[in-house]
Amino acid sequence: MDCLFWKTGMHYFLHFVFPVFIALIFYPQKWKKVYLILLATMLVDLDHLFANPIFDPTRNSIGFHFLHSYYAIVVYFLLFFCKGNIRIVAIGLLFHMLTDYQDFNLWCH
Repeated sequence: MDCLFWKTGMHYFLHFVFPVFIALIFYPQKWKKVYLILLATMLVDLDHLFANPIFDPTRNSIGFHFLHSYYAIVVYFLLFFCKGNIRIVAIGLLFHMLTDYQDFNLWCH
């Protein structure tokens, strides 16, 4: 199997499957709601629609798209210190950024 196969598999695993474990471990009483919130944070990828081309496998999302900017990441980090659903959103956004970071920096492209 080639690197692109594993990279793509890991990317989608971290975006769609791993958040279930985050929800189950940290919010077992309301894991379904938390999982849906974590999935909803993937709407952050709407900023890709403003890029040309929309998808470029050789482009690092972090620092390129405005909702993936370092300024936005600082805001997501600060939101982590809020309570309730805002913290869950922050966790989802930060994990999304971590996933995109590893996708570009730790794998072939």
